[in-house]
Amino acid sequence: MVINLSENHSLVSNWISELRDVHIQGDRMRFRRNLERIGEVAGYEISKTLPFQTREVETPLGMHNSMVLSSQPVLATILRAGIPMHQGLLNYFDRADNAFISAYRKHHRDGSFEIKLEYVSCPDLDGRILILSDPMLATGASLVKTIQYLQEEGSPSEIHIVCAIACDVGIEYVKREAPMAKIWCGDIDSELTAKGYIVPGLGDAGDLAYGEKIQS
Repeated sequence: MVINLSENHSLVSNWISELRDVHIQGDRMRFRRNLERIGEVAGYEISKTLPFQTREVETPLGMHNSMVLSSQPVLATILRAGIPMHQGLLNYFDRADNAFISAYRKHHRDGSFEIKLEYVSCPDLDGRILILSDPMLATGASLVKTIQYLQEEGSPSEIHIVCAIACDVGIEYVKREAPMAKIWCGDIDSELTAKGYIVPGLGDAGDLAYGEKIQS
């Protein structure tokens, strides 16, 4: 299942436009904030699909039967680019448990790359709802490897992927390798370069949010 949050021309479309715009990207604070906003909207939309239960709440003037989440999700993100979207999700699921994963592309001289995982901090996932954020779903390799690793640590009852921009190639790969995952994205692009970058995309989200890094 794939949900394109720009399909109905909401404010998400406006934020995605700013994320893509080379004349705006130089404002790192604005770039991070737009990713955070998309995370917030995705969190709100995901919440509509989650199980709720009735809880009796005492007010100053009486009692009220309120609808509340049956359980808190686990929010996971891939460092470092995923931090702003993670914060957006955390703004709404403010009592959630959190997981952090260091996954990156290890490039080789022939132009190929492999996904390396070097750090994972994660709570028990058995029976939990997992919401995994990463701004770009390009090849899907890092997200799939992360999901497979996390599933070795526990069996989530649901998996939601949140990204700013997804590519058709990556979406199909995730559907094939992690079929239970639902994908929530700010927009979808159709082209992927030979080096695995989304076109038109927006560039390197981690560099735009936090500054350029030394290439590994």
